Amino acid sequence: MSATLSDDSEPGIASELTAFQQRILAILSEEKRYGLAVKRELEEYYGEEINHGRLYPNLDDLVEMGLVEKSALDKRTNEYALTEAGHDAIVTQLSWVFSWFVTSDERAAEVEALVDNVQ
Repeated sequence: MSATLSDDSEPGIASELTAFQQRILAILSEEKRYGLAVKRELEEYYGEEINHGRLYPNLDDLVEMGLVEKSALDKRTNEYALTEAGHDAIVTQLSWVFSWFVTSDERAAEVEALVDNVQ
């Protein structure tokens, strides 16, 4: 069985993202955040310290890709927000994963239960 995107679109930039970058986009999909808030969420997920040398280059790459918008919150703090392209990248990635994972009614029900528990 081969996986295809549900809307027959190309994976585009979503296929170029690392898992770490995908986690950053997911965090920013909730609301805009400053860098240290993103760092805290990632540390909670990974269960270990995330150093600045890993976080900020990845945030900068996502800004360059047009997936994240960076703005100055104050003179020392930048705020990051998901762009529409970032939103689309997340949806594309989820669509691709679901196209492989949802192979039965039982698995579809698992995904539906996950969505219901988040809402």
